[in-house]
Amino acid sequence: SRDSCSDAQFYIQHLIRKLGNEPFIGQRIILSVSQKISVVAESLLLMDPFDDSFPSMHDSMFMMIQVMEFLILDYMKNWLSDEYFDPKLFEEWVSSVLQARKNLELLEFRSGLYMLYAERVIGELAKLVGPFARQGKLELRILSNLFC
Repeated sequence: SRDSCSDAQFYIQHLIRKLGNEPFIGQRIILSVSQKISVVAESLLLMDPFDDSFPSMHDSMFMMIQVMEFLILDYMKNWLSDEYFDPKLFEEWVSSVLQARKNLELLEFRSGLYMLYAERVIGELAKLVGPFARQGKLELRILSNLFC
C-alpha cells in the first residue's frame, strides 16, 4: 500500500540522517542525493504527468531535497569544525547541489515547489557556511555561487 511505502521512505530517510553524522558519509550522501535529484529532474521533465510512476517520482524528489536539508541543518557546523574536514569533497557536493538547483529550474513550470525547497536548502547552506568563508577556510570560487 501507499502508506507502507511512505513509512519505509520515512525510516530510510531517518537512517540516512543518522549515518550523516559522520562527516565523510554525510557529505557523500549529499553528493549522491544531489546527483540523483538531477537525474530525476531530467526524467520528470520528459515524463507525462499522467504516467503511473509520476507520483512516486514526485514524492521521491521531495524526500531527496528534504534529506539534503536535514543533513545540512543537523550537521554542517560540525562537519566544518571537524579537523578532518575535506574542502575538496565540500566543493564537489556544493557544486552538485547547485547543478541540481539548475536542473530543478527546468521543472519550475510544472511545480514551483521544487525550486522553493531547493532555494531554502541553498539559503540554509549559505547561512551556515558564511562564517567559515569569512575565516578563509573555504574556497571563495565555490562559495560565491552560493551567495548569488
